Amino acid sequence: MKKIEAIIKPFKLDDVREALHDIGITGMTATEVKGFGRQKGHTELYRGAEYVIDFLPKVKLELVVSDDQVDKCIEIIMQSARTGKIGDGKIFVSDVERVIRIRTGEEDDEAI
Repeated sequence: MKKIEAIIKPFKLDDVREALHDIGITGMTATEVKGFGRQKGHTELYRGAEYVIDFLPKVKLELVVSDDQVDKCIEIIMQSARTGKIGDGKIFVSDVERVIRIRTGEEDDEAI
């Protein structure tokens, strides 16, 4: 099993969620986060004063999938989150040793 963490632009969340649902991925966690990469933020003008906004709003998606679904999930996230502009985000993949569903006690693939 693998954990996929994707940092994407907030307005792309629904597109990504729907695309993943279409391939059978039903469970994920979405968290509003702030960060920056090469974008390095931007400046805004407020009441005549210029402010530097270092951390930009992003959404962090977390999903745990079986090994055979990883490549398809990555492909779907890349296709549906891409705008072609800087700041589209990143995808991180890591190993998951064990998953347990609290309600039933099911483990691993059955718990996903």
